[in-house]
Amino acid sequence: MRMYDLIMKKRNGGILTEEEINYMVSEYTADRIPDYQMSAMMMAIYFRGMTEAETVALTMAMAHSGDMMDLSGIQGVKVDKHSTGGVGDKTSIALTPMVAACGVKIAKMSGRGLGHTGGTIDKLESFAGFSTGITAQQFLRQVNEIGISIMGQTLDIAPADKKLYALRDVTATVDNMSLIASSIMSKKLASGADAIVLDVKTGSGAFMKKEEDAFALAKEMVAIGNRAGRKTIAVVSDMDQPLGCAVGNALEVQEAIATLKGQGPSDFTELCMTLGSYMLMAGGKAQEEEEARKMLHGVIEDGSALEKLAMFVKAQGGDPAAVQDPSLLPQADIIEEITAQESGYVQRIDCEEIGICSLLLGGGRETKESKIDLSVGLILHKKTGDPVAPGESLASIYANDPQKLEMAKERFLKAYHITAEKSRRQSLIKGTVME
Repeated sequence: MRMYDLIMKKRNGGILTEEEINYMVSEYTADRIPDYQMSAMMMAIYFRGMTEAETVALTMAMAHSGDMMDLSGIQGVKVDKHSTGGVGDKTSIALTPMVAACGVKIAKMSGRGLGHTGGTIDKLESFAGFSTGITAQQFLRQVNEIGISIMGQTLDIAPADKKLYALRDVTATVDNMSLIASSIMSKKLASGADAIVLDVKTGSGAFMKKEEDAFALAKEMVAIGNRAGRKTIAVVSDMDQPLGCAVGNALEVQEAIATLKGQGPSDFTELCMTLGSYMLMAGGKAQEEEEARKMLHGVIEDGSALEKLAMFVKAQGGDPAAVQDPSLLPQADIIEEITAQESGYVQRIDCEEIGICSLLLGGGRETKESKIDLSVGLILHKKTGDPVAPGESLASIYANDPQKLEMAKERFLKAYHITAEKSRRQSLIKGTVME
């Protein structure tokens, strides 16, 4: 078998067999196929596309290119959740304790943030001493004992995806539905969960700007997961404005804690309820969404979800006292209000720009080596459709550097669009894909 022949076959619109895809992925991972040939293949796929069977084969080949997490030592159904990322997306920090408190096992691998979207691990490190650098044995034991663990991607999970993504990133071949779906799902399948619930974001702050593209990606990933024998459900949700009100690591953790106390923003709470319901249904704890929602409301009302977060934080070396007293989380030295200059309604928020504000303050990474300031960020007081009057606060900015604060303020004011007419609020949940 020759890579040259496979490139020509795909360039001419042919369909690659499972054997050919396995050869291509394994040889490239082993550095026996050069980057220039794989670049040609990625471009051929970009223009010619892949069938569902090809996409599944590519996903499985990438999943099996490294370690496959064995979760068989964990009792019960293991459910994983994945978000395609966005601004203010602290969902895992509130959602996973809620679901675990209802009796579904959560064994999750998460990553760090890069650019304007934050990473779950960075946010969790707002708890002093918290570590995701645990062994696989510790990970499995913790899930069995308290029902939840989140670890960093310390294992060699889907190394083919790492190589391919780096190549696609510099050859203008990232934006292809099959390649995106296989990249995400290869890591999810290698992580070993029995069921997967996906939160596919759409809007100005999401990777998929167009709603139809988000649904297409959701359908592709659900098809891959189901064909691989994992119960897979995707929820398409809005990211045309930040999720909740807090943007920034410790600030988002505070908002997640407030949500577990029943005091969270309505949009963030609704997303947790929607995703959590599907996780409980996938885990066999509820038959229908209404039943699942009652269970989730129950663990918030009786405090067991908040207690589950404290147990999880303590088990991984963090200070559980901060769960009850969020003032123990990292605090910024400067808090400044940004006020409206005119009356009207918030017509639109450039979501990605708000994420960049947090990045400029030091709350995100420009490069993988950048050090994050966990205390900085923003809390929005006005969101799309809200009325504003001159002098009213649009947001509070939390900073430690006056120069960075001024840069973020300038960017923030350009991100908010206020008009005389009230705009229609976008629905948070756009739809669900199950097959």
